[in-house]
Amino acid sequence: MQTIIKVHQVAAFTADDQGGNPAGVMIRAALPDERAMQEIAREMGYSETVFAAPAGEGWRVRYFSPDGEVPFCGHATIALGTVLAQQHGDGVFPLTTNHSEVVVEAQARDGLGFATLQAPMTSSLPAPPALVQAALQLFGYRLADLDDRIPPAIANGGASHLVLALVSRDKLRAMRYQLAAGRSLMQQHGLTTISLIYAETPQRFHARNAFASGGVYEDPATGAAAAALAGYLRDLDWPHGGSIAIEQGVDMGAPCHLQASIPDQPGAAIRVSGRVRMMGE
Repeated sequence: MQTIIKVHQVAAFTADDQGGNPAGVMIRAALPDERAMQEIAREMGYSETVFAAPAGEGWRVRYFSPDGEVPFCGHATIALGTVLAQQHGDGVFPLTTNHSEVVVEAQARDGLGFATLQAPMTSSLPAPPALVQAALQLFGYRLADLDDRIPPAIANGGASHLVLALVSRDKLRAMRYQLAAGRSLMQQHGLTTISLIYAETPQRFHARNAFASGGVYEDPATGAAAAALAGYLRDLDWPHGGSIAIEQGVDMGAPCHLQASIPDQPGAAIRVSGRVRMMGE
């Protein structure tokens, strides 16, 4: 329990300073060993805990879910940026993950904050039909439940996500699946989450993210998936108008709001922003 006390607990992507997705943030002079990081993440029980240590001009970071390491986590990056701003003053913080370079800009005041991450380069490709069928079976959906304007895709913005767009908010609200079966499917196909979305308007989306690969039924807010979705919409020539808003976590009782800015250049990094509140240590 002593190690848990030293971990900052931060809710990222809050909606009007309520709700948000909790993350653990541990900052040390050197990263703990991998086994220790995994154990701390398991004890914390949040969808992700991020570990950071100074490295050159920036910070070396690693992300762990209760069940294992993940390549990138948006909400934990937003949380980390706010803790760094609290400790070092508002600013821009370069981060080195296992696979890429990320930048987070953050401000913190009186237990609240705001941060913007610049995600890794994005990519997308059509989802294999067999994977789509398996995912539909997992959730109890049919092909007719999918929005054909946004075809199923594997989208990446630092981590891989299967994107399934649904035809109605009610279909999204009805999301149900078996955790063990979801974990098996995601691990088999190298997916970090399955991102279920509903396009209320071209610029406003509702989302739910199954995160069985990390041992978590559902993530209240998923910055990496938001970046991946935004990149995919750009690849589709979707009329996003340069940005999208994503409402997530509402069906879990943990409302979250994410804003993604979308530059025109194909593959260019997406900027994902949100508000933050400190929960304690």
